[in-house]
Amino acid sequence: MTAVLLMWRSAAYSPLSWRRYAWIWLLLASCALAEGLGLSAEVMRLVENAYGLTARARVEALQVLIDVHRTDTEPDKLEAVNDFFNQIPYDSDEALWGQEDYWATPIEMLSIEGADCEDYAIAKYFTLLDMGVPAERLRITYVKAITLNQAHMVLAYYETPNAEPLILDNLTDRIRPAGERQDLVPVYGFNGDSLWLSVSRSRGQKVGKSDRIALWNDVREKMARETGR
Repeated sequence: MTAVLLMWRSAAYSPLSWRRYAWIWLLLASCALAEGLGLSAEVMRLVENAYGLTARARVEALQVLIDVHRTDTEPDKLEAVNDFFNQIPYDSDEALWGQEDYWATPIEMLSIEGADCEDYAIAKYFTLLDMGVPAERLRITYVKAITLNQAHMVLAYYETPNAEPLILDNLTDRIRPAGERQDLVPVYGFNGDSLWLSVSRSRGQKVGKSDRIALWNDVREKMARETGR
């Protein structure tokens, strides 16, 4: 609690955006609601021991976010989750984990307060699932970012199976339909069960199970260990 209050005190003297104030509010709220969190006390102790009190508060704030927005409409859930995770600073896997390619869980991402593009998409996917959004409406999507001329990952939300998806992207806070993202060329998408090869920005062809993706299997195993599910 002391660490969070110090953050609040420093915020009072800093020119921060409304999102940063909302982030601090969530940190404060997490301290008050910690007893009712779904995350185990053991997980919280491990985060605090490894990364400190502020890291623990960030992880607890995630559960507060889920609880506060659980009954919202799905568009409001998308906005809340996108804004929450897009505040985490971007860095490469090499800088964060000393590996060329590492897929972090939401708890790992918040603990170190850093993320690569796939970490944002994964965190948004699991958080929206916890908020009650059906898995069949969500696809973690591997794309080529034309402007950056590199591989990138986003989360796509399909209101209905044949709808044009909305794209949640760490490169922008604005959630836009796939047709408006001409800077992204989809390659493949996946969720907890299935894998799709992209036919167009809005359509994919199911080609099998997502367990063909080794890094996806790794992150799901880590999630199971962290949450006991």
